[in-house]
Amino acid sequence: MNEQCVAMVILQEGNSLHRQWLLDAPEVLIGRSSDCRIIVNDRQASRHHARIFCTEQGYILEDLGSKNGTYLNGELLTKPARLVDGDEIGIAFAARFRFVDAGATVPLTLETPRQPRIRIDPASRSVWVAGQELHPPLSPAQYRLLVLLYERAGQVVSREEVVHAVWGEGAVEGVTEQAIDALARRLRDRIAETDPDHEYVVTVRGHGYRLQYAVS
Repeated sequence: MNEQCVAMVILQEGNSLHRQWLLDAPEVLIGRSSDCRIIVNDRQASRHHARIFCTEQGYILEDLGSKNGTYLNGELLTKPARLVDGDEIGIAFAARFRFVDAGATVPLTLETPRQPRIRIDPASRSVWVAGQELHPPLSPAQYRLLVLLYERAGQVVSREEVVHAVWGEGAVEGVTEQAIDALARRLRDRIAETDPDHEYVVTVRGHGYRLQYAVS
């Protein structure tokens, strides 16, 4: 490994167990999988989302065919790109990191990472709101609706998309708007039991629903 490979990335926003990582290996994987060096606990991140590797020219950021894209300074990454000090790396809309190059001075006071106020563990189907796990768990229909909205956070999801995700492809004609609205209302009420100060599930009249992805 080239001796210059001693830079780091610092978490700016997102859900991860750590706050900063030294780039002290020839290749550092970023993604949702447990074998990644930098693990992003969010369904918007692919299992192996991106990698940073060191060359004679410096550190290179490469997307690994992720579903939701890797961003460099707000621009979608379409080919490997060299990183420079201060660059912002986006893993879909799930996490943001700041690249600190070798030799650069790391600020003593770092920006506190902003954590999503809703977190989902797909393996156990557990849901946390504002740091508290929901008990009792969401119903299967409520959970499927939340996952759909969570993966499309900030975007409007149509009623037809809700029906497909919650009830299945063949149920489109048999599910009324009242049933969909009632499900969204029950999910909203369950979340509000834990965090009443923020409206997460928003009804966009005439269009569908949107998850307002609060962070703290």
